This record gives sequence, structure tokens and C-alpha cells, in this order.
Amino acid sequence: MVRDIGIDVKVPEEECKDEKCPFHGHLKIRGRLFEGEVISLKSKKTAIIRRDYLVYVPKYERYERRSSKIAAYLPECIKLKVGDKVRIAECRPLSKTKRHVVIEKL
Repeated sequence: MVRDIGIDVKVPEEECKDEKCPFHGHLKIRGRLFEGEVISLKSKKTAIIRRDYLVYVPKYERYERRSSKIAAYLPECIKLKVGDKVRIAECRPLSKTKRHVVIEKL
């Protein structure tokens, strides 16, 4: 059985028994959505996502490119590799550094 998470995303085909999966477990999604690129999958059940964004600098009247790294929980039903584009969603704190969960591979 797949839960409706309230966001229009493609549901994973695989099933999992993960309690922290937003589709097959009890994790609720709240807050903002981000898109980024997977840069590391070395940790267990964790994906490190690089998010690029622009910031306006008034002094030079131009935009500068910045990036940040976000640790996101990776449910068992979503299979990723380094370089994939993903969508992540904010959720409750899952560990010391994880406050986001991967919801879709783009």
C-alpha cells in the first residue's frame, strides 16, 4: 500500500518496509522542496545532495552562484547513483544532520 504524501510526484515502483519512508512508512512531509544533484552515497541510507542557487549582490548589481550540501534520508525503495538529479523535501529531524528526505528521482 502506498500513502499519498500530498505532493504531485512519481511514486516508486518498489515496495519497502522502511518506517522512515514517506510512501510506505509514517514520515510526514512539511516545509520546502528542493532540487539538486547527488554527489555522495557513501553513508548508509543517506544521500548528500548539492543544491545550486543564485544570490543577488547589490553592490555589483549582479548575481553570484552559490551551492550548499544537504544530507537527505534515502528510502530503500528509491535507487540512486552519483550524478542523478533528485527532488528532496523537508521533514522532521531524522538524525543530527538529516532534516530532508529524497522523494523523487528526476
